[in-house]
Amino acid sequence: MCGRYTLNTTGRDIASHFKLEVAPDVEPRFNVAPTQTLPVVRKPDQKASREAAEMRWGLIPFWADDPSIGNRMINARSETVHEKNAYRVAFSRRRCLVPASGFFEWQKTGDGKQPWYFHHADDELLGFAGIWEHWEDDETGEVIESYSILTGEPNDTVSQVHKRMPVTLLPGEYDFWLNPEVEDKKALHDLATTVFPSEMLTGYPVSTRVNSPKHDDASILDRLE
Repeated sequence: MCGRYTLNTTGRDIASHFKLEVAPDVEPRFNVAPTQTLPVVRKPDQKASREAAEMRWGLIPFWADDPSIGNRMINARSETVHEKNAYRVAFSRRRCLVPASGFFEWQKTGDGKQPWYFHHADDELLGFAGIWEHWEDDETGEVIESYSILTGEPNDTVSQVHKRMPVTLLPGEYDFWLNPEVEDKKALHDLATTVFPSEMLTGYPVSTRVNSPKHDDASILDRLE
């Protein structure tokens, strides 16, 4: 499970990494939590340019009666995302990338759970494989666009801490994942279940302050000695 991540960078850096024509308006975030609104990268159609769209973390299926269902749908298992009723249409037609500077996972210990922070070994941005959905209230007309982060088997760097991690794609894989006209389910499934190279990630323990979303400052990332 990925329950927290960071995006402590600039809109210009996001635009450069994900090759966007328009940079998103962002402020540094050190403790992104479910139900909050963050930018994701998508392509509305095959011929369109990539764009950043503000969405709520926690996918709300288009058929849902109550948007609160999204509160517990922050992650989708990459191995079965193409089979689940809540995710399969989005996986087929509405894939996205979730820009991140890093992510947190919790290690079970004798004293509870110890949070760890993982980030690119060269401090580059990460692109999590995601899916997004458009939900509209039939009575009020309220529209919510939301997303879920795919999770999969961990690489050797993360496996020492947790048994799952966000599915993280390489820049060369972005175009294929974002193309809404790609319908090769096997190829998509194969990509969604790849493991990000261990040598490209590094991690260290941090304070349990990250457990509360009210804490969102740079000290969240301080290494725990």
